[in-house]
Amino acid sequence: MAEAYIIDAVRSPMGRKKGSLAALHPADLAAHPIRELFARNDVDPGAVDDCVWGCCDTIGPQAGDIGRTAWLVAGLPQHVPGTTVDRQCGSSQQAVHFAAQGVMSGTQDLVVAGGSQAMNAIPISAAMFAGQPYGFDNPFNTSPGWIARYGDGILNQIASAQMIADKWEFSREAMEEFACASHARAHAATTGGAFAREIAALEGLAEDETIRAGTTLEGLAALNPVGGEGTITAGVASQNCDGSAALLIAGEQAVKDHGLEPRARIHHLSVRADDPVWMLTAPIPATRFALHRAGLSVDDIDLFECNEAFASVPMAWMKELGIPHEKVNVRGGAIALGHPLGGTGARLMTTLLHALEDTGGRYGLQTMCEGGGQANVTIIERLS
Repeated sequence: MAEAYIIDAVRSPMGRKKGSLAALHPADLAAHPIRELFARNDVDPGAVDDCVWGCCDTIGPQAGDIGRTAWLVAGLPQHVPGTTVDRQCGSSQQAVHFAAQGVMSGTQDLVVAGGSQAMNAIPISAAMFAGQPYGFDNPFNTSPGWIARYGDGILNQIASAQMIADKWEFSREAMEEFACASHARAHAATTGGAFAREIAALEGLAEDETIRAGTTLEGLAALNPVGGEGTITAGVASQNCDGSAALLIAGEQAVKDHGLEPRARIHHLSVRADDPVWMLTAPIPATRFALHRAGLSVDDIDLFECNEAFASVPMAWMKELGIPHEKVNVRGGAIALGHPLGGTGARLMTTLLHALEDTGGRYGLQTMCEGGGQANVTIIERLS
């Protein structure tokens, strides 16, 4: 099978709630890393076959195929199309998969893949409730077929995170230690300049403004549980934020034609699913499947990125698979850096690529929990 290469990856800084990027139009947020890819690489954007873009809650300014809109807002050639992918939180990781598969199949040579989410402009789950004026309270238990299979309960990711914490016996204190580590790692990466190459400044913001450098166990212990009971607090959950990221994916012919230097190759890609009510457990079977299919073991992987939707998610994943925390989210995760839903998959891959280059690692594995109980897994091999 033909190879798919990562030529470059770049992202916006992560803007916090009511922060520096809050007033930016979602299409301009999305256009930023796309435009930056072509500022950094001497490639004719007119040679791109497609712009595959991840985004959730595609209503209002994120509706109408924001993948296409972002490409046009970036000022790039009109004849290049764009499409928008929604695999919930994994949307832009799926966008990378679609881009790589287009290249591997030989039907495309050069593809931009990425994603974005403007969570200040369009709040989380806005699309879930957009059908209420039309008589649908939510997309799931308004379906008799869904109720027949999964009951009429309301799907709730916080309840799922609590179920995971209880099943795998994680105390609140253990999850808060994990959250503190996320902030400490992200702060160290920022002050040490580790994010400098992957961030393109936007609206005067050059660094992630979501990181809380002063996070302490005592401070986290003072937070009230979400919903008033249990052990899940805002401190052990990912942050809503504004962010975008984009990658340039090329096949062998495009590498030759444009004189490109690949930085990594897509070694493996797959997606699996688990129980949609548990919702957040799929990274466990998906990673098991991916490693088996790739003929690799946990020991073969130098660095992992597992999205920190809630602390209990990567903690259960590490416990089940025997993955050491020292190799996971080494520059912090979504608890510190934020989780711009549709853009997170591309953000994680951008960070993973740069971390592999900086540490000299060979293989990196990325996975994340996604709505519907799904999980993408990508294994990349550093080349440069």
